[in-house]
Amino acid sequence: MSLILNRRALIGGAMATPLAALLADPYHARAQAATLEQVSTTTPDGRTVQASLALPDARSAPGVLLIHEWWGLNDQIKTVAAEFARLGYAALAIDLYDGQAATDPETAKKLIDSVKPEAAKQTLAAWIGWLRAHGATTEKLGAVGWCFGGGWSLRGSLAAPVDASVIYYGNVALPAAELAALKGPVLGHFANKDNYINRPMVEAFEAEMKIAEKPLVTHWYEAEHGFANPTSARYDQADAALAWERTTAFFKQNLY
Repeated sequence: MSLILNRRALIGGAMATPLAALLADPYHARAQAATLEQVSTTTPDGRTVQASLALPDARSAPGVLLIHEWWGLNDQIKTVAAEFARLGYAALAIDLYDGQAATDPETAKKLIDSVKPEAAKQTLAAWIGWLRAHGATTEKLGAVGWCFGGGWSLRGSLAAPVDASVIYYGNVALPAAELAALKGPVLGHFANKDNYINRPMVEAFEAEMKIAEKPLVTHWYEAEHGFANPTSARYDQADAALAWERTTAFFKQNLY
């Protein structure tokens, strides 16, 4: 009972603290991450995969699948999941690195290179099915990811149907033939100063989505890649807040 009360007190205290402040403070992020439940499932190819689950007070709520940046499933992403739960979603932060995480770019690059696309697709499809079948969720499910996870938010939405997908500056270089499998609308956040996920890539994506006749809304920010990450030197507080506001409004519109 004391653990439950402590958890509620922690979440209640977080309600008074802006999300950006929680993410930027390692102590608070660690405390929020500790409130999540560790869960596992089995993929079609027999692998056991892990994720972190945050549930709202509501007995039945839309689900949101979160896919991490190239750093891995760290306290920061788990804190965002806790915030989604506070907003009334059953939030599942999945792990595509099998429990590993990075704190430096060299390690992150090695981890990102180790991901096998087909295995990642199976992992995402397994978790989408798991979250849909969870007793705490409604029939509505969304996906959101950042950077590496932004690209996999889109690809996961192709591996198994979701009702809404959000991409934060992720790789969107896919043809219309593949995008035709999308079941829900897509929201994309992109940065004008991003040298990789740049305008030519995104404009090509917009054209392919139009060919596939799939709904897409894109927003551009006068910022750099990773602008929504408060622990990054490229963090842009105003644009991050605006992107978050647009993300939550998009999910509210399409999942409720």
